[in-house]
Amino acid sequence: MYVVILAGGGGTRLWPLSRPEAPKPFLPLLGERSLLQRTVDRVVGHGELAVHESDVTVVTDRRYAALVREQLSGIRIIGEPAGRNTAAAIALAAILIDRRDDEVMVVLPADHRIEREAVFRGVLAAAARLAEGAFGVESPLVTLGIQVDRAATEYGYLLPDLDAGADLPDLRAYPLRAFEEKPTRERAAALQGEPGVAWNAGIFLWRRRAIRAALDRSTGLTTLLAPVASSEGGLAAAYDQLRPISIDRAVMEGAASDRRVVMASMDAGWDDLGSWSALLAAIGGTGTGAVIQANESAEAGPADLIVERTQGRLTVTAGPRGILATTPTALLLGAAAGRPAVEALIDRVTRWEDRP
Repeated sequence: MYVVILAGGGGTRLWPLSRPEAPKPFLPLLGERSLLQRTVDRVVGHGELAVHESDVTVVTDRRYAALVREQLSGIRIIGEPAGRNTAAAIALAAILIDRRDDEVMVVLPADHRIEREAVFRGVLAAAARLAEGAFGVESPLVTLGIQVDRAATEYGYLLPDLDAGADLPDLRAYPLRAFEEKPTRERAAALQGEPGVAWNAGIFLWRRRAIRAALDRSTGLTTLLAPVASSEGGLAAAYDQLRPISIDRAVMEGAASDRRVVMASMDAGWDDLGSWSALLAAIGGTGTGAVIQANESAEAGPADLIVERTQGRLTVTAGPRGILATTPTALLLGAAAGRPAVEALIDRVTRWEDRP
C-alpha cells in the first residue's frame, strides 16, 4: 500500500483565513499542526496500515511545493505546473510513482478532519483488501461513503446496490450502481431520501494498474502526460491543453455505470471542513458562518463575530455593526458565545503567517 495526498485548492469557503498563497491544507486550523501534516500523521507509523514516510507522496501545484517541504521534510512531492483538478493529479501520480502495478494506491485529500483516526485506519486497511477483488470484480475502484444527513450540493453521491451488499471485517461494502457528482438541490433532496445513498468522501483505493486502465478507458490523460511527465517544460505544455475535471466526473461516474466501483461505508467522524460553519463546530465554537464577498454588504448583530483582514492581518470583531467588505470577510452568526475558540484559531493562523 502507498498513499497519494492531494494538496491544493483556494479554500474560498474559508476566506479570509485561507488565501490563494496559503490554501486550507497548509493552515493550522485544528491545532498547531496543519491539516496536511495531520493527514500524514493519521496514516504514517501505525500498525493497522504499515505505511511509512517513504510510502507517501504529496501532489500539489508547484507554487505550493515550498510549503509542503517546509511542513513535511522527507516526503516526496510531485509538483503540477498548475491546478487542473483531481483527475490530472491522480493520473500524474499513477505515472510517476514507481510502485508495482498490483499494489494498492490510497488517495487522500489533504484538508479533511477525521475524529476517530484508529477507526479510519481500520477502514482503509479493509478497503485495501476490497481493491484487490470484490463482488466478482477483479481490481475494482473503491470509494468510501459517508452517511447523508442533508441535501448537500457540494458532494458527490454514491448509490449502492443494497441487495448485493456484504458485511466484511471492519466494514460494510456494496457494489455501486451509480455515482452522481454534485447534483442540483432538487436532485440532492431526492437522493437524500433513497435508502443507503452516501456522500463521496473523495477517498479512493485502487490498484495502480486499475486506475491507469480506468484513466485510459475514460480519458486521454495518461496518453498525454506519460511521455512528458519527467520534463518540466513538456509537462507544462501538456497541462496547458487540459481542462480541469475531477476524477469523479472523468472516471468514477462511468466506472460505476459499468459496475466496476465498490463502496465501503465509513463512520469515523469525517468532515471536509468545507465551510465556516463546519470549522466552528470542529474547534468548539458556536454559530454558523458565511463569506461576504468584496463589495457586498451585510449586517452583524450583537451575537455575531466578524473575521476580516485589516492591512493584511486577520482580526476578530463583534457586532453590532454594518459590513461593507472591501476584501472577502467572514460573518459568523451566533459565534460571540464561543469567541475564545475563534480567537484561538485566528491566533494560530496569525502566528503561522508570521513565522520566519
